[in-house]
Amino acid sequence: MASSKVGSIGEYIRDQRQRAKISLRQLAEQAGVSNPYLSQVERGLRKPSAEILQQIAKGLRISAEVLYVQAGILTERDVETDVQEAVRADLALTERQKQVLLDIYDSFRKENALEEEGPASPEAVNPREEAS
Repeated sequence: MASSKVGSIGEYIRDQRQRAKISLRQLAEQAGVSNPYLSQVERGLRKPSAEILQQIAKGLRISAEVLYVQAGILTERDVETDVQEAVRADLALTERQKQVLLDIYDSFRKENALEEEGPASPEAVNPREEAS
């Protein structure tokens, strides 16, 4: 789960809404909250409850846990642990399938962490060129 560190939960919601190409009015309607209220959340004037965050997450079609982490309700570690525990507890999966899922999950998290860091500098890619 990528956690782009945006300044506030409102900025994060606005960013997700814009990425999804949804208007403020559309998201408000899909989330079942008023347009003015959602606008105030995005501008940082209101702090939404966990219930409202869940509704907004449904409207954005993202995990509520992602919004909870951004809002400081959950830590990213809590969410990661929950995912791992859920996979390990699934009786319908073999041990091999569980391990493959956990490996894929871990690789996605690492890939997203690298994307957040941005492109590597040329020196970091090939430090020998600098020394030559």
